Amino acid sequence: MSKTIATENAPAAIGPYVQGVDLGSMIITSGQIPVDRKPAASRKTCPAQARQSLNNVKAIVEAAGLTVGDIVKTPYSSEISTDFATVNATYEAFFTEHNATFPARSCVEVARLPKDVKIEIEAIAVRR
Repeated sequence: MSKTIATENAPAAIGPYVQGVDLGSMIITSGQIPVDRKPAASRKTCPAQARQSLNNVKAIVEAAGLTVGDIVKTPYSSEISTDFATVNATYEAFFTEHNATFPARSCVEVARLPKDVKIEIEAIAVRR
């Protein structure tokens, strides 16, 4: 049986879906685009968008009682024009800052994402 994960520390879903689901032994987040509940800085650059998407994933994972270190896979979609090298650098810095092992990852290039952002990141995390 799954439970819905909901947190005010990540943006609300923009459609008929939830932020994440808790399956007991693992949690799965919905794709997180770089939307900040408290918009401040510009999110126009690829690194800023990747960082905000990762922060949103982190908030959902933490709402389920897990940490960044419990993330085992991060599928993500990026716009065709996304600078893969800068996204990689942001991704590496994020997991390093949280003393976490790099999770498995997949990337799919797409023509367009919701709200015309450049990146969307999901996560699968496991209770150990």
